[in-house]
Amino acid sequence: IIQTKETKKHMTIMVIDGQGGKMGKGLVEQLKKLCPEDEILAIGTNSIATAAMLKAGADAGATGENPAVVTSRTADIIVGPMGIVIADSLMGEITPKMAGQSLAQKVLIPVNRCQHFVVGCRDISMGEYVKLAVEEVLKIRRGEI
Repeated sequence: IIQTKETKKHMTIMVIDGQGGKMGKGLVEQLKKLCPEDEILAIGTNSIATAAMLKAGADAGATGENPAVVTSRTADIIVGPMGIVIADSLMGEITPKMAGQSLAQKVLIPVNRCQHFVVGCRDISMGEYVKLAVEEVLKIRRGEI
């Protein structure tokens, strides 16, 4: 049986975060609550971020460049700060390989830091951005995007 996007019941969602892992923690908590059948993989650019996401309920987690590259090959959706697709962002925690070439759909949260500015961003809290990102993941799961 070949599963298409419309019939797939289980998705692999990769949450990537760095620094203190606060954004990733919020994403994991909400995704686990709203998508309990999905596999939530936490990839931290450092051990503090990974630990925060694992504590929030991620199914598995790993730290560093190689886990990010390997996990992104099989993820259906990747969620995290905008900097995860920009080499040398997150204060240098994102390497060129990590910013790489995954075919997964990406839900990016704008963060105006580290010389990266997104024009048109709303002035809302990180918690509100996390909620909006989770809503986009749910749209992808339903095939609306």
